[in-house]
Amino acid sequence: MITLRQLRYLTALARHRHFGRAAADCAVSQPALSMQIRELEREIGAELVERRPGDIALSDIGIDVVRRAEHILASARDLVDFARHRDVLSGQLRLGIIPTLAPFILPRVLPLLQQQYPALRLEVRETLTKPLLDELAGGELDSVMLALPAERDDVEILPLFTDAFLLAVPAGDLLPAHSRVDIADVDQRRLILLEEGHCLRDQALAFCATKRRDQPAGLAATSLTTVMQMVANGYGVTLVPEVAIDAELRDARVKLLRFSEPEPGRNIGLAWRKTSPRGKDFAALGKIVQEALGR
Repeated sequence: MITLRQLRYLTALARHRHFGRAAADCAVSQPALSMQIRELEREIGAELVERRPGDIALSDIGIDVVRRAEHILASARDLVDFARHRDVLSGQLRLGIIPTLAPFILPRVLPLLQQQYPALRLEVRETLTKPLLDELAGGELDSVMLALPAERDDVEILPLFTDAFLLAVPAGDLLPAHSRVDIADVDQRRLILLEEGHCLRDQALAFCATKRRDQPAGLAATSLTTVMQMVANGYGVTLVPEVAIDAELRDARVKLLRFSEPEPGRNIGLAWRKTSPRGKDFAALGKIVQEALGR
């Protein structure tokens, strides 16, 4: 008989591509995890994992089994949620959030959540969009706050707010501080972006590339704070989301300029599995976010 434990071990192995790391993630010994994977393969009657020195790969059947296992685990999680969470925003809720939102949204949202929903036990996971959506599909997260679109047909979406982009330039830049700028004013040769994998990078490139497709983007960094420090020290310019302006990114060495209408920006929303029974929780969470931001 196939067990949820075996499916959980298999999805962890698929995620980490390493028996040791998967075992650590599941808080079991490596031999115990390996034994359960072997038992699962015997039960299914097919090899799911190609074992290599220091690495693993999934067989074609293994890839399909992992995808189905994620749906089964998510459904099991939703069943537990249905039984346990009768009051709105009570008990455990695991929220994923992208790095270009977390440090600017959470300090405003968390105090309101604690005040209005003291029975809620919030767990936060901050990482990039793709792993967040994968973990949401696998039942490891209950909801994800991200830039839309989510590009998955198995999630519900609640739009929250529009986050405009501003142009950040060194304070001594010749562009006037109180006038609107155009995309033609963005020199892509000096454009500093987040590294690949961040949706903010893709959105900035999509906006800027409308006029300057022939010029490659310049420097890249791992965090928005690092990008702003590079701008402050004269290394280039960047697009910064409005939600970040009043937090740690205020710097007298940086000048922030608004774009001409229609302003570029990103749409922020909450995503959760269509099978989740906690729609009322996520609607309440969305209202808290909008209240915290004054939207």
